[in-house]
Amino acid sequence: MEKHGIRVNAVAPGPIWTPPQEADGDKEKLRKLGASTPYKRPGQPVELAPVYVLLASQEASYITGEIYGVTRGMGIA
Repeated sequence: MEKHGIRVNAVAPGPIWTPPQEADGDKEKLRKLGASTPYKRPGQPVELAPVYVLLASQEASYITGEIYGVTRGMGIA
């Protein structure tokens, strides 16, 4: 939609640790979070930030219609 200056992209994260997950009280679920990834741990929010910064920047002005998988090597299903 160059006519309107609209770009549409998406970020598809894998298992990411966030404080609300710890607050829900399910310690076993939290312990297993990210265990199935090649890195054997959940991602951290800071590890997603560069993708969002790129997409919000002028450097991404020619990027549209893309899905960025931040999945620790798991791929996008």
